[in-house]
Amino acid sequence: MSQNNDDIREGAKKKAAEVFDFAAPPHEKSSVKKVIGVISGKGGVGKSLVTSLLAVNAANQGLRTAILDADITGPSIPKMFGLHGKTYATYDGIYPMRANNGTDIMSINLILDNETDPVIWRGPVIAGTVKQFWSEVIWENEDVMFIDMPPGTGDVTLTVFQSLPVDGVIIVSSPQELVGMIVEKAVKMAEIMKIPVLGLVENMSYIKCPHCGEEIRPYGESRLNELAEKHGIKATASLPIDPDIARACDEGFVYGIEGDWLAPIIKAITEK
Repeated sequence: MSQNNDDIREGAKKKAAEVFDFAAPPHEKSSVKKVIGVISGKGGVGKSLVTSLLAVNAANQGLRTAILDADITGPSIPKMFGLHGKTYATYDGIYPMRANNGTDIMSINLILDNETDPVIWRGPVIAGTVKQFWSEVIWENEDVMFIDMPPGTGDVTLTVFQSLPVDGVIIVSSPQELVGMIVEKAVKMAEIMKIPVLGLVENMSYIKCPHCGEEIRPYGESRLNELAEKHGIKATASLPIDPDIARACDEGFVYGIEGDWLAPIIKAITEK
């Protein structure tokens, strides 16, 4: 009798898994070899900057790169790459817009009538739009796609983790103690969803003195290595506070930023 009950329970679990299969198929003409989510526990830590720089660094190594901008209510990726106007569609599907460095990008700003119009939508509509960016956009021959997530662990992040074939995530933080605590929430969400954390990036980590080269840490000592060791994250990287980086993003020239800060993260992604 006990064995029969166990069989019934297992059957119910399998049936539930089939009923609640949230996987979204890619467009039939799409080809994406690797999908990497870029997440943060809170806003304002430079997640979109890190996403852009990861795509730029990967492209500089000869990879075909793409960015799916899932931050629907706060899109900033097109501006960083100097993209404006609307993308185009055919009977086959929607095509992403290609930046000057070859990165294919899809963002809500590339389909709005006015890129400054606010997106005042509820969570399920936003989550549905992100799935459309995966299923209805034709992503051609992409070696690696980076998904710029909205901050936090809410609807969109959950939708991406459940619906898209995410191979791993990169977590972005800043040095403050509070953010360190919030990073752990993001790590634990990835663990619950059984998605490996490939790297941890600390943005606004230091300022380099232009005269002597000394690294000044305005937010105090970094907890980057401590957090990485605690959660078994092997790849880490630190980004400086640099007005040249901010200027390049404002001018739509993020692909012109030079620096090997993210090399360990790129290595972890390519070796995944």
